Formats: sequence, structure tokens, C-alpha cells
Amino acid sequence: MPNKVVDTPYPLIDADPHAGRVIRYMRPSDYALWAGATGAAPTALYLWDKWDPSKLKIRTQLRLGGFLGFVGGFLLAYQRSSFRFWGWSENKREEAKDLAELSDRARRGLPLYGESDQPEWIQGVAYRNSAFSQLKFHIFPMFNLVNHPYHGTDPEKYKPKDESSSSSS
Repeated sequence: MPNKVVDTPYPLIDADPHAGRVIRYMRPSDYALWAGATGAAPTALYLWDKWDPSKLKIRTQLRLGGFLGFVGGFLLAYQRSSFRFWGWSENKREEAKDLAELSDRARRGLPLYGESDQPEWIQGVAYRNSAFSQLKFHIFPMFNLVNHPYHGTDPEKYKPKDESSSSSS
């Protein structure tokens, strides 16, 4: 089955980025969103209790709200970072970082997207299960934790350029 090609307003960096790359490429605005959600959830619970008092100690509820805000904020930040990998939002910084990182791996002769001890068919299953899974976080949070070769981009752009071919043209 061929991969679905999605037209995006910005260049596609990676159709199914590894979770480690998504977290490494997060911007300060993603961390600010994460922190804001972490603080907003218990604040909302506290203000709700002030507006409509429950006459109970709400320490446990505030802690649970903080935890849920932390998890929800992480999922939002992760999703925003994934959108930049997919080319759905502005990604110039990530594009340059990706080109530098993967070109260096290609120059050193390493596999572009890491090595995997999983069989090829498991890598394919992992790709099919995790592709665009960031859109379904509200149902089932799933992350790409398997290194595989299916990323929707041409790996040739990361190969070192020959000096002789560019100077003879």
C-alpha cells in the first residue's frame, strides 16, 4: 500500500519522527505551553472551589490537577513539535537542525534514523501504528519508539555531495 502524500504549507521533515527527536526539537514556546498547562489545571480547580466552595480540603484534587495538567501540557507540546516535523506549521529552525543532524550521520556512515534490532516487518507495523498518531492523543497516546526507515522523505538529500561532480559542472 503506498504512503499517503499530504500537501503541506511547509516542507515535510519527517512523516513519523522518533519520540526522542520530537522532544529534542521542542521550542521554548512548547515548553512554555507545557508549563502553562501544568499550572493552569490546579489553578482552575482552586478558582472553581473559591467560586463554588466544597467545604473540603482540596489538596489531593489540586495535586491530581497538577499531574493531569503536566501530562496534558506534555501531549500538547509534543503535538505542536510533531506538526512542525510534518510541515503543518512553520519549521525553518527544525529543517536546518534536521539537515545538519542527518547529514552528519550520513557523513559518518551511520544509518540516518538509527539502528533497530527489530525485524523489518515489525518496523513496518510500528510505522503503520504510529504514523500520525499524535492526532489521536485524546483517545490513545502512542509514540514512535522504534527506529525504522519509513519517514516520507528522500534520504539522498542527506548524502555528502561530491566535490568533483559539483566543480566539473
